[in-house]
Amino acid sequence: MTSANVGFSRLHIALHWAVVLLVTCQLLFAESMTRSVDAAETREAVSATDLVLSTSHYWFGLTILALAVLRAMVRVTRGVPAPASDQPRLMQLAATSTHFLFYLLLFAVPVLGLLAFYLGDPWGPIHSLAKPAFLVLIAIHAGAALFHQFFLKDGTLTRILRAND
Repeated sequence: MTSANVGFSRLHIALHWAVVLLVTCQLLFAESMTRSVDAAETREAVSATDLVLSTSHYWFGLTILALAVLRAMVRVTRGVPAPASDQPRLMQLAATSTHFLFYLLLFAVPVLGLLAFYLGDPWGPIHSLAKPAFLVLIAIHAGAALFHQFFLKDGTLTRILRAND
């Protein structure tokens, strides 16, 4: 069995997919927060839908931050499976870099969102840059996972789908 076939723990997998779900919701419904903040600044009414979605955006952001802290703690205390030893060094560097950038965003974006919510500019526009950054990283990450699954057929994708414990 190669190291690519050694999967993550159930906890790693649950945290990964919980964050995936929450970040997806954030990306899909972030504009409701913008509309709600804009309406509050101009003293206009906020639609019920925008109110629910913007409130969810706030709490999902805090949850993502908490899960990011937990993920980092689990990563430090339990470690992660070693990358496939037969992967080219450039692929290992790309994987390490994208994971680092994901963690950076998972910590920084909720903090920037809180700064934007409570302090306003310039934090709001900076926080808004997270959406395209996440979309690019997600495309790279998902593309690489599919490349490993269907082209290299090295079992890398299976690591985050099937628990090792």
